[in-house]
Amino acid sequence: MKVLSVNLGRPTPSPDTGAPGGVTGIDKRPADGPVLVTDPGPKGRGGSGLAGDAVCDVRHHGGSDQAVYAFAREELDAWEAELGRPLPNGTFGENLTTLGLSVSGARIGERWRIGGGAVLEVTSGRIPCRTFAGHLGERGWVKRFTRTAATGAYLRVVEPGAIRSGDPVEVVHRPAHEVTAALHFRAVTTERELLPLLLAAGEALHPEALRKAREYVAAHAS
Repeated sequence: MKVLSVNLGRPTPSPDTGAPGGVTGIDKRPADGPVLVTDPGPKGRGGSGLAGDAVCDVRHHGGSDQAVYAFAREELDAWEAELGRPLPNGTFGENLTTLGLSVSGARIGERWRIGGGAVLEVTSGRIPCRTFAGHLGERGWVKRFTRTAATGAYLRVVEPGAIRSGDPVEVVHRPAHEVTAALHFRAVTTERELLPLLLAAGEALHPEALRKAREYVAAHAS
């Protein structure tokens, strides 16, 4: 299990974003050297956890619980075959393109040590937005991506450190529950009846998802 590339985005004009200034950092490219990863601070103020990476709409992206986004190279390869076009590392806006690691199948609260330094913790899956759809330029992209539930994973920074391409990834903690990034994604998008299952992940879950799960349970209590 390893990081194939660490990807950074620069502010780029886009007609598909609601960010102030009409720019997005979704078009990410592999960095040449090590990248420092730290907790960026609360959502709404903090952006990306990676030094030099742009998060242009902090209302909806970035912050402590979405500090890093990881996506598996294996899933990119599957999309390459389906779309019939090359998808270089970073195409999906991921900060970390991984190999040999179950990213969508990672459990909420699962912790990865990368390169012997940084420790990251899985918080949720990634919800596709119109900026993502516009960036890919594929018809019906949000629905197509949603159907697969191969969502990748957002992570928070537990221990800061530098990450570079080729760094090994070690799973240092895997919770006993079965709540994965993919399950979170299904519960908050197309299968809301699954929301109560998310509570097993507790405070490790992205706080917005935890609130939705609690509200659902309260509304459906007999």
